[in-house]
Amino acid sequence: MEEIRSVFQRAAAADAESAVAGAERELENSLRPRTFSEFVGQARVVENLRVAITAAKVRREPPDHVLFSGPPGLGKTSLAKIVAAELGSTLHSTTGPALERARDLVGILTHLKRGDVLFIDEIHRVPAAVEEYLYTAMEDFAVDLTLEQGANARVLKLELAPFTLIGATTREGLLSAPFRGRFGHLERLDAYPTEELVEILARSARILAVKASTDALGAIAERSRGTPRVANRFLRRVRDLALVAKKKSVDVELALEALARLGVDARGLEEMDRRILRCLADARGEPVGLKTIAAAVGESEDTIEEVFEPHLLRTGLVLKTARGRTLAELGARALGLDPKHVVRSGGDLFA
Repeated sequence: MEEIRSVFQRAAAADAESAVAGAERELENSLRPRTFSEFVGQARVVENLRVAITAAKVRREPPDHVLFSGPPGLGKTSLAKIVAAELGSTLHSTTGPALERARDLVGILTHLKRGDVLFIDEIHRVPAAVEEYLYTAMEDFAVDLTLEQGANARVLKLELAPFTLIGATTREGLLSAPFRGRFGHLERLDAYPTEELVEILARSARILAVKASTDALGAIAERSRGTPRVANRFLRRVRDLALVAKKKSVDVELALEALARLGVDARGLEEMDRRILRCLADARGEPVGLKTIAAAVGESEDTIEEVFEPHLLRTGLVLKTARGRTLAELGARALGLDPKHVVRSGGDLFA
């Protein structure tokens, strides 16, 4: 009986966790901008997309394929949804890892109607065999299927309705040149300045019915690593603390207390960031490889390279060399250490 009860308890816990995660995703989706007028920042990218969509409507044909690149959380998925909405078409979403076989892709392509948008997140993880099918689909709106094998093999050509492919990647360098060259629009999203994050947070606060001072939103924005997704996550946690503390509005003190509870310091560094910096500090100026860092901090290489490292590099806390990563003077100071004892001096850093 105890074993049965334990099984049911674990199942109930898993269901509760899934429900919470689903609610969190639903809440995050509610904060996404739905039109270009609601989208804050990335002015050049937005303007280029406006022009492309307007021109496509005049020609009465789908716009060229689009590739969004940049760190996670900057709005690639939101822009894909906005493009589909502006075109008045249906958005079909999938991910690179989900397209394991050619039949997975062909099944999606054959269901597309004229003018539809196919969004592939993590497009750099599409298998090479599947990628080759995308070549003809993107250029000729057709795919060649090989039926049977050996002497009875034959090729069936499937015509596709003209569509627009939007790809999103955090690692553009992993895309093959032929694949990358088939996108008509290559748009890179950059980290947001604090002023734009404050504007995003103000909109999110209105949606979440959170009263917050401009200074409080500014404090959150300064610690959000230039990323709207992080800023909105922090705002939701600040809202939780305000609710528990029975505060009708959020001031700077409350915002900073909530961030401190999350382990976020004045530079926007979280515990994993500090672990990475301490790992580099222990090397005392010697370059450290990504595998070594991953083993030392207990995180995957991909997560370190895609999630944590961009902010550390952009803020000058870490230096990336041909031999590995090293701690910069700013990184040493962020840990409260004397740079003379943990940062190599001299000109052989990039040797």
